Amino acid sequence: MLTELTITDFAIIDRLELRLNPRFNVFTGETGAGKSIILDAVSALLGEKLGVEVVRSGAERATVYGVFATGTLPSVKQSQNNGATPAEENDHLAVPQASEAADSQEQQADPRLLLAQLLSDYGLEAENGELILSREIHRSGRSAARINQRPVPLQVLQQVGSLLVDIHGQSEHLTILRPEQHINYLDRYAEAMPLRAQVAALVTEWRAARRELTALQQNERELERRIELLRFQVEEITQAKLQPNEVEEMERERRVLNNAERLAQLCAGIHSALSEAEDGQSATDLLKGARHAMEELARLDPSMQEYNAALEEIIYRLEDVAMSVRSYQESIEADPARLAEIEERLDLIARFRRKYGSTVEEILKYAEDAAAELDRYQHREERMAELQARDEALRQQIGQIAGRLSQIRSAAAVRMAEAMERQLDDLNMKRARFKVEIRQQYASDGAPAQLEPGGPIESYAFTTTGIDRVEFLIAPNPGEPFKPLGKIASGGETSRLMLALKSILSAADATPTLIFDEIDSGISGRSGQIVGEKLWNLTANHQVICVTHLPQIAAFGDAHFNVAKEVYGDRTITQVRALGYEQRTIEIGQMLGGALTDTSRRNAEELLQRAEETKQEAQQNHLASPSFR
Repeated sequence: MLTELTITDFAIIDRLELRLNPRFNVFTGETGAGKSIILDAVSALLGEKLGVEVVRSGAERATVYGVFATGTLPSVKQSQNNGATPAEENDHLAVPQASEAADSQEQQADPRLLLAQLLSDYGLEAENGELILSREIHRSGRSAARINQRPVPLQVLQQVGSLLVDIHGQSEHLTILRPEQHINYLDRYAEAMPLRAQVAALVTEWRAARRELTALQQNERELERRIELLRFQVEEITQAKLQPNEVEEMERERRVLNNAERLAQLCAGIHSALSEAEDGQSATDLLKGARHAMEELARLDPSMQEYNAALEEIIYRLEDVAMSVRSYQESIEADPARLAEIEERLDLIARFRRKYGSTVEEILKYAEDAAAELDRYQHREERMAELQARDEALRQQIGQIAGRLSQIRSAAAVRMAEAMERQLDDLNMKRARFKVEIRQQYASDGAPAQLEPGGPIESYAFTTTGIDRVEFLIAPNPGEPFKPLGKIASGGETSRLMLALKSILSAADATPTLIFDEIDSGISGRSGQIVGEKLWNLTANHQVICVTHLPQIAAFGDAHFNVAKEVYGDRTITQVRALGYEQRTIEIGQMLGGALTDTSRRNAEELLQRAEETKQEAQQNHLASPSFR
């Protein structure tokens, strides 16, 4: 859960430090006071890309700093990515890419284990049961992300943040209106993600086999042209007999041949200076004279013997260098034929580089891949038979698992509809009917599946989610037919539908902190008491943070913060105050009636007392026992 939040120079926030309650936190204040700016800052902390306009006027950078309590995370095996050094988000650090099947499994897996594994992948760990996330956005446009003070790519911050916080902004309510999202909600409710992951993995494998089979079945004339091209390329590279390091060696030899005369001159000068000086003593002659003197010196004073030995070693080394230079000089020979041969060879490799790869290694790898492709085409009849058999086997497997998944969804759809109707009844959408529609599409080349035990086996079209298409339908009023949510749900109904859905998914939703931005949009005060109670009930499994305009919801807060704009000199800043009981009474009284009166104060006290009684009753009934916090 999010325990501390510090925001500096973000929009109209100068500096803000908050300590949050582990249960229900409510933020209230006038429209435009900056409540949504606080949530924007949290979004930045979780990796959302924001522009430089969020940097406060006159400041060089905006910073957001959050402390998350994770408790002791489970130990995990080190993955192959461990040891990679995280860097600034604009560095090219390899970020593990999970498959669609793996993503599905993650949605259902233990979030603590997922978080521990993700941190392990990047060489990170929680310290004293806490993770510290931070984000900087500079006016220059540069952005930096850190976890426990270590720089990480933005994508890593996003991955970690998604396991810690789920933000439901006003636009997020609209996700419930998108039919393509409905299957995800149903599968989470049905706890069917692991089985769905199996289907996704098989479908991914089937698609790869089908792509290869389609390539082999393409137009025969085009295929023959491809075979001829591959055969030519493989033969051309094979006949060249390329060696991995030959370019560097030939370029060295070419430099020697192009500079043969100069190299000989240099060698002659070196040898002369070392051992055969014509106009005086050479370096070797001088050192030998010094050695004779050193020998006599060492006889007179034995303490100088080590220097005598050293001088003798220098003479030996110098004579060896002179001999080596002379030998090298004798090996140098201008060879125009060899030089032409090297130039021709380098030209050939340069042509290959333009066609097949920037290095000899890449060229050889291209030839290897081309030979493998050529082999597949030349034996395509056998391979096609293998792929067709694999296609059939995979569709059979997909059909078996997708059929079981469809049966699980059908049973869960009934339970989910009943649960949603009970929630909607509580939220003053009485007698509204909710339905989860599941349908399939017949396909002759689909997956053979059984929709119910003992039923017929039919062939259905399939995707990585299985054979089902899921859509939520609603009949808000008695006597009306079921229709898609998006066609009939009003703004207030959409908010209540999302809250009802979050309520029934609360146990399955693994994210420890849930943030709701004005989920009361379109909800009347009469429904506010129930909405507040349901939001507070979510704290059985989550920390909840809510921005609200309804006093009935604010009364349920375990911590209540007032957000207000204040002017200091010529600058406007946002201030946030944690409210005690007396201050809460005043705030809720003003939310009820504008100006605070004795009546609005009494009504505020009554709201607070009623909310407290409701929470105590829920606790006594064991409806709220914190789990992953």
